[in-house]
Amino acid sequence: MLGFLLPTLFGISVAVAGGKSMKVESDAFREGEVIPVRYTCDGVDISPPLRWSEVPEGTRSFVIIVDDPDAPIGTFTHWVVYDIPSEVRELEEGIPKADQIDGVKQGMNDFGYVGYGGPCPPKGHGYHRYFFKVYALDVESLNLPPKATRRQVEDRMRAHILGEGSLMGRYKRD
Repeated sequence: MLGFLLPTLFGISVAVAGGKSMKVESDAFREGEVIPVRYTCDGVDISPPLRWSEVPEGTRSFVIIVDDPDAPIGTFTHWVVYDIPSEVRELEEGIPKADQIDGVKQGMNDFGYVGYGGPCPPKGHGYHRYFFKVYALDVESLNLPPKATRRQVEDRMRAHILGEGSLMGRYKRD
């Protein structure tokens, strides 16, 4: 399930205050484009392929957080992945909804389960933005068990972020 860096196709780099900017991209959609139905609640609802590059020196692990800041109840978390080893530069499409895969842990999303939950905005609510954020950390592990919440992950990683990047896709339901 875990892979390594592939040639650059789509993506964007994001500037980080006090840290290094990383490039995050996907073969499924480009920055600002509509996320294909396959990766949403209206489709198969599997995670899209993601890869990242321009990683800061000293990186020992990665965290991925996917959220929707346009949700009517406030920012909605769709995916939390942590303790991703530093040599990994890609997650393939369709990461299983399991607590742990080869030492990589997944946390709880705001749907109430572990793993990826795709875009699923209220019908007629217009386009929502979905940010796929990758953080480079200076620690190998956050020392959290699987099924941690986003808040727990963010609290543990806060003092350890070396860099970050994001890829934003959009989705709406009519």
